[in-house]
Amino acid sequence: MPRTAKWLGDAMEGLLGSRFPLMKVMETNYINPNIKKIRFKGNLSGMNFQLGYAVIIRVSDTEYRNYSVSFSDVENGILEIIFHLHGAASGCLFMDRLTVGDQVRVSMPRGQKQYDPAVKKQLLFGDETSLGVAVSFQPYLKKNNHEFQFYFELDEANEQVPRLLGLENYTVFPKNNHFRNEQWINDLAIFRAGDWLTANYILTGNVKSVQTFRRVLKNNNISGRIFTAGFWLEGKTGL
Repeated sequence: MPRTAKWLGDAMEGLLGSRFPLMKVMETNYINPNIKKIRFKGNLSGMNFQLGYAVIIRVSDTEYRNYSVSFSDVENGILEIIFHLHGAASGCLFMDRLTVGDQVRVSMPRGQKQYDPAVKKQLLFGDETSLGVAVSFQPYLKKNNHEFQFYFELDEANEQVPRLLGLENYTVFPKNNHFRNEQWINDLAIFRAGDWLTANYILTGNVKSVQTFRRVLKNNNISGRIFTAGFWLEGKTGL
């Protein structure tokens, strides 16, 4: 629900109560001018945060945006989200302005369960909007001894962000529409290594890139599962 009437948003928050708790900003950290990590604290009791789940945040009187959670601790009421600040979009402006002590409404998490601990190999693909997903996945991938790779298509200004976030086993590709090119994707090393045909693939970020990557995986008859979550699309507001 990217947009709704102010009166309806107010009524919904009042009606949902604990399902839309008020969270306080405890800490903010700019990884670089385009990437901001925010730690929130509030009452998260009863919430179930699976890897890859997202929450809805009200960014204006009438607008809401979805954000993937990078870290959660329900017992202590802690929530962390990594935001991509790009342009003058309402969500970006709202998150850029948030400072310690501010309060925001955050919905209960929801989404598709993407992590399967029984699958040895896992690959996560995405862009700047996917960095928080990768951060949430990595501790579990390491703890459970998975073989894993992160593929990111990033703007040049953000190429160092995965390293600054402590991510491992990642490859950064320039954001030049390579992942809209089926033949280019088909030439990636993973398709020459038969053992990666059984991996699970979590494809996130730009819708067109996700769709193209998925088609190539299907055409290669991989036996692993493919999970897709398009976070944004050119010309589409509040996806």
